Amino acid sequence: MNANNLLVRNGLFLLIGLVFGFFLSRAGATDPAMISALLLFQNFHLLWVIATAVGVGAVLNLLAKYRQWHGLTSGRLISFPHKPFVRTLIPGALLFGAGWGLTGVCPGTAPAMLGEGQWFVGVILIGITLGTWLVGWIDHRWINARGPAIMPQRPGNHRG
Repeated sequence: MNANNLLVRNGLFLLIGLVFGFFLSRAGATDPAMISALLLFQNFHLLWVIATAVGVGAVLNLLAKYRQWHGLTSGRLISFPHKPFVRTLIPGALLFGAGWGLTGVCPGTAPAMLGEGQWFVGVILIGITLGTWLVGWIDHRWINARGPAIMPQRPGNHRG
């Protein structure tokens, strides 16, 4: 990929990210009080935002699969390969949920919050980055010591 195409691709991704962050902000997903109210089952506004996003994503994924869409920047056919279950997802999900609940900041909305000028999120983003690096380091050591943490598949136990 030449430098011109790379610049266009990265500019497109930046524009999409800015638009996405704007919509997250408008939906209230960057307000720690709104996130806390959702997690405490006091306000379900964000639940409907999430459900709408999941619904739109599911429809677009089905369309991409059955209409054989190609990637905008790569030109390759969009595919959805099956990924095996990895045991380390369970503690990772628990840690993700605990961090989200304790800080009131979803890692997905943290950059948008920083863009709004909520500077305390900078500390949280540093924690997210360090935590991600630490999990990668531990996983790398685990794989080198014991092999991948993938659950064995039973015959006929796969999704196509």
